[in-house]
Amino acid sequence: MFEGFTHTQIAVSDAVINVRYGGSGPPVMLLHGHPRTHVTWSKVAPMLARSFTVVCPDLRGFGDSSQPADRPDHAGSSKRAKAKDCVELMRHLGFARFALVGHDRGSYTAYRAALDYPEVISRLAVLDSVPILEALQHCDERFARQWYHWFFFAQLEKPERAILADPDAWYGPRPATMGDEEYQAFRRATRDPATVHGMIEDYRAGLAIDKQHEALDQQAGRVIRCPTLCLWSKQDDLEQIYGDILAIWRRWAPDVRGHGINSGHHMAEEAPEALTEALLAFLR
Repeated sequence: MFEGFTHTQIAVSDAVINVRYGGSGPPVMLLHGHPRTHVTWSKVAPMLARSFTVVCPDLRGFGDSSQPADRPDHAGSSKRAKAKDCVELMRHLGFARFALVGHDRGSYTAYRAALDYPEVISRLAVLDSVPILEALQHCDERFARQWYHWFFFAQLEKPERAILADPDAWYGPRPATMGDEEYQAFRRATRDPATVHGMIEDYRAGLAIDKQHEALDQQAGRVIRCPTLCLWSKQDDLEQIYGDILAIWRRWAPDVRGHGINSGHHMAEEAPEALTEALLAFLR
């Protein structure tokens, strides 16, 4: 995986981040979702690295990055804390300004970085997501049936016990799509109690402190100022639940464009060529 990339761990102010980076050219950071690690980008990153310097970290709490201390408000797992990690990591690598791509839970950290650091994030791509506040405002019976895990994961202890009892049964990975090395990395992450707890804390923060941060943004009229790309998986349920995805994002990012990708939810693994083509057209 990631031939020609450097693999290391870098200490930032509040975390130690496991990261791979390689290529040359303008910098772009790729953020994974749940329950993945940076390895989900193993097919996309080398293609982007022909034109860009590509940085793929494990978010704090995920993979081989450090675990934040538990707090009642889950602030250590907040997207604001993770966005700070990303900015500090890129500064350590010599990049004061960069493009940011996030999938699924990683997209929440990505657009939080764009809101909190408008002078740093040059372009933003959000994949398979809408803002947390928008998701909750659209919560209906369909949402409750298909995205029930948001509310289950918000409970204490029970989610970790359920997942660790049989991680493959819970997540239903597709080894043939992921690749052997990628699947082994997934298995290792989803069988480690500390990592599973860190991944679930991401959801607990989402329904607590992250939601509060977004409500304050909305009240203050803060929006994402950089050009924004929104992509979604046509074989997933985002359109079914939310309808016009771009209309939702225009309330948060006035300069937004995007389209669906013919893929299941993990588009970096299932449709890497189509995803890379869309990202290159936007990032160049």
